[in-house]
Amino acid sequence: MLAKIAKILKYSLWLLLVPIALFALYTWAALTWVYSNGERAGYVQKLSQKGFVCKTYEGELVLVSMPGTQAEKFFFTVRDAAVAKRINETVGKRVRLIYEEHVGVPTTCFGETGFYIQDVQLLDNPKIEMIQKDELQ
Repeated sequence: MLAKIAKILKYSLWLLLVPIALFALYTWAALTWVYSNGERAGYVQKLSQKGFVCKTYEGELVLVSMPGTQAEKFFFTVRDAAVAKRINETVGKRVRLIYEEHVGVPTTCFGETGFYIQDVQLLDNPKIEMIQKDELQ
């Protein structure tokens, strides 16, 4: 009788552990495999921290190609607090966001979008312009 209960418990444990292990493996693969990477330039319009348990930073970048055209929004996710702080300092300024796209991320706990920002570069920097002008003279 005890052997039969032990066998049922062992079977139940495997039935529970195998799907959890497969889900963890799939999540790890989705977060490490990069589908595409690139850069987007524009003005950061919004950056906010969201989530009850898993806190991520979600933001919007307004892409303006030519004056007078309809602006397109690029929605992105930031998982690194240091990068989010740097982006927050540049809200309203023209920036270049360097991102990686991950497809198939199974839950929004890792971010609402598949575009994860890796770095930010300020494009409208008057100090850089002054240094370049001084170097030309």
